Order: sequence, then C-alpha cells, then structure tokens
Amino acid sequence: MNKKFRMRKIVIITGIVTAGLLLSSCRDKRSAGHVYMPDMAYSRAFETYDALDSSRFTSDTLERGAKIYYDRMPVAGTVAREDMPAFPLVMDKIGDTTATNYKASVNVPNPLPALSAVDYLEAARLYLVNCGICHGEKLDGNGPLYNGGNGPYQAAPKDLIKDPIVGKMPDGQMFYSITYGKNAMGSYASQLNTRQRWMIIHYIKEKQALANSKPAAADSSAAAKK
Repeated sequence: MNKKFRMRKIVIITGIVTAGLLLSSCRDKRSAGHVYMPDMAYSRAFETYDALDSSRFTSDTLERGAKIYYDRMPVAGTVAREDMPAFPLVMDKIGDTTATNYKASVNVPNPLPALSAVDYLEAARLYLVNCGICHGEKLDGNGPLYNGGNGPYQAAPKDLIKDPIVGKMPDGQMFYSITYGKNAMGSYASQLNTRQRWMIIHYIKEKQALANSKPAAADSSAAAKK
C-alpha cells in the first residue's frame, strides 16, 4: 500500500515538473525573464545631442539623486585617455576686439619634440585629410576647394608658405587657430586631438623652413641677357 502511494507521489511530482518545464519552454526566447538588478541590466541610455526629458534629467544640482544630473560637459580640465594636456587658453569671447587669448597664444610653445620619420608621415597624412582640401597639398592655398579660382570656394585660402602672417605665425597661435577657428576657417578640435594638431603644426613648420632654405630661382631674363 505504502509502495503504491510512494509511486503515485513520484509520478505526480514528475508530471508537475515536466509540465512546468514544458510551459517554461514556450515563453519568448528573447526575454531574460525576471531581472534581479534592473538598474544594471537596463542602462539609462539617451542620445547625447537630443533634448533631455525633463521628467528624468535635471541640470539642478539640488535635484541630484531624485533625477539624473547631467550638464553635457566634461569636468573642466578633463583630458581624453592617451591625449595630451589641454591647450591652456580658452577661446576669446565673441565681440572681444582685443583678441586677448589669441595674442597671448604666441607664447605657447609646441610641446612635442621634432617629428620622427614615422610621425612625419602620419602628420603629412593628417594634413592632407584635414587641411589639404583648402590649403593644398603644397601648402600654397590652392586646394581642391579653390582650384585656382575654378573651385566651389571663391576666396583663396591662406598660402601657408608665402603668406606674410601665416608664414611667420608662432606655433601656439597656429594651434589656437586650428582649435577654435579663425575667420572663414572653422574649428578642427573635433576632428583632430591635441597631439595630432601639434603634429600638423610641426609638419607645416618643417615645410616652411624647407621652402625658406631653398635659394631663389635665377632670373631667367637676366640669364638670357648674359
């Protein structure tokens, strides 16, 4: 009697377990089921440049904890991983006719040593990708956008070799211009990290020095008279 009861009990338990397994196998395979720590399983994802949902986000420090505090700006002085320290001068405010920081940037030296052969090739590549379209492969201001006046951009970009201002522009002032933009040229801070900008300046300076060291071409007309 007891043996039959035990067998019946085992059969019932086995049936319940089997039925449970069958039912659980019918659920959505993509569902993770119950989540023990939902804050870790589901991140608070949001688009960086989207308008923030005011019901979830706040810029008021007093609401921290109750809402997600986010000001969209990194902490002042933040340096990207493996990048160099940030430029010490901020952009001059719009309307600042004295150009205080632009003028002060002449005293900021290039922190990088002279380019190695490998870095020189990389600097040349970065220049062609980011600068050559305007200033030209030869740094003569005749890039594809200008193309001798036949391109889509009618104003001739600066000749980085012969221009009396850019040709003698200090490294720091050149870095300021690349970082914040100058006149018709926009900022390249988002396209080039700090090290890459300094590398390009080294490349330009080497090209300028090479051009200035070449002897002036002989006057063909004078030679013909002789």
